[in-house]
Amino acid sequence: MDKYIDGVKKILEKEIGEKVNVAKPPSPDFGDFSVPCFTFAGKMGKNPEKIASELKDKIKKPSYILKVETKGPYINFFIKRDVLVDDIIKEAISKGESYGKVGSGKELILVESPGPNTNKPLHLGHLRNIVLGTSITNILKNQGKDVHIVNVVNDRGIHICKSMLAYMKSGNGKTPESEKVKSDHFVGDYYVKYSQEEKNSPDIEKEAQELLIKWEKGDKKVLDLWKKMNKWAMGGFEETYKRLGFSVEREYLESETYSHGREIVLKGLKEGIFEKDEEGNIVADLGDMGKKVLLRANGTSVYITQDIYLAKKRYDEFSFNRTIYVVGSEQEHHFRVLFAIFKKLGWSFADSCKHFSYGMVELPEGKMKSREGNVVDTDDLLDEVTILAEEEIRKRWKGLSDKEVKERSALISLCAIKYHFLKFHPRQNFVYNPNESLAFEGDTGPYILYSYARASSILQKAKKSGKSKNMPGDAEIELAKKISEFPAVAKRAADNLNPAAIATYSFQLSKAFNEFYSACRVIGTEEEASRARIVEAFRITLRNSLNLLGISAIEEM
Repeated sequence: MDKYIDGVKKILEKEIGEKVNVAKPPSPDFGDFSVPCFTFAGKMGKNPEKIASELKDKIKKPSYILKVETKGPYINFFIKRDVLVDDIIKEAISKGESYGKVGSGKELILVESPGPNTNKPLHLGHLRNIVLGTSITNILKNQGKDVHIVNVVNDRGIHICKSMLAYMKSGNGKTPESEKVKSDHFVGDYYVKYSQEEKNSPDIEKEAQELLIKWEKGDKKVLDLWKKMNKWAMGGFEETYKRLGFSVEREYLESETYSHGREIVLKGLKEGIFEKDEEGNIVADLGDMGKKVLLRANGTSVYITQDIYLAKKRYDEFSFNRTIYVVGSEQEHHFRVLFAIFKKLGWSFADSCKHFSYGMVELPEGKMKSREGNVVDTDDLLDEVTILAEEEIRKRWKGLSDKEVKERSALISLCAIKYHFLKFHPRQNFVYNPNESLAFEGDTGPYILYSYARASSILQKAKKSGKSKNMPGDAEIELAKKISEFPAVAKRAADNLNPAAIATYSFQLSKAFNEFYSACRVIGTEEEASRARIVEAFRITLRNSLNLLGISAIEEM
């Protein structure tokens, strides 16, 4: 529809000599698009309603415009129904997987996600991080950006030492294989054991600190255990990533980077960028944000020092145009400070770094309990929702084999979770209710998948050629118009880094299709072939939209 709007804008801009804005009317009764005339009043010195009336009579109507009307200060344009629908369908079908895509550009973007700790499995916060990170990566790639997912694994420090200490005390040579436990959960179980022991014996923390000192000094036994437990943890993460359809292109280990920021800080001190405080710490004076310690008086670095080094290392490796840090909203101050330090250092990429902040996910009380009592593991949630999906599928479709039920429940449960996590604005906190997310009606992933499967079923039966003798009806027109919105929605989602815009669009598109399905029979009508084409255009568009969310479409439910 953009080409029709652009054509009318050119005609009006030539007539007025001023930029023309276009609005979407609140109802189809007021046309396919409108031009408000308020902004012309100053230049033309007339009432906006009079301007609208005069312009309507003056302009030459393009061949694709059915009629032009005015309503108060608005000029309303109606596109010829057959032209509109046919052009939209042609574009979607001819472009196929490329519909809504922009050609490749030169911008290279890094997306940092999900930043796990190796002392326990991925939790609900990591799940939201991965789902958001995947979607914004897909959305940006769709706009022709060269996007790479990078990850920082927090594989050192007191937390992993706590898991190690508990294993040293009660592991007795057990392994994930011997206990038939997923490897990251095996490590996490020992972190839970440590936490329980700490409640009864607070002195155990001193032992964990001593273990950390041994690690820092390179004690062979400690290092060997650390390597073994990290391997277990990271192997488990990889299994979860694979299940979610997530992959990392470049991984950075905290153990390999935590000490490297020292050189940058010491050089900054020498050059007068940083200073020493009264206690001998090296600090960055950030004005209103206060003074931030970068290197302690005893020579040890703090967490932000590693982030400073990593940003420089990544820039040297990738020469990125942008870096997007997908990290929870509780770290907002950390990133304000970090980016201010980049500026203080005079780094050219300082303004190209963005904290993609997101809110908390909670579960309805009593729905699921974690082993720690406060954090739910990603794997446990995936398992729970898959079981619920399986139960629903067995109720609805009784003739399916066990294999079909397993395959479909895996896809439907993933869609239910991902869609529910993405339909909220990233900064919004929300409560995730597994049962609600699996509903087959309303604003849910399964409803959207069902719409796609319904379209696939129609196309398997429909005639592939033939012409309609009748003009398209209202439901066809509304569906075609919704299909035509996809490229603009995809661009807006990329500009605003907002996957919720794609989720909302996917639901609205599915709704428009189901309204069309109720109003317009496809199989066995004179319009079978032409209506099958709009079904095909819908199916292509919805699949492309779901791809941006990291959701796989399904041919049969």
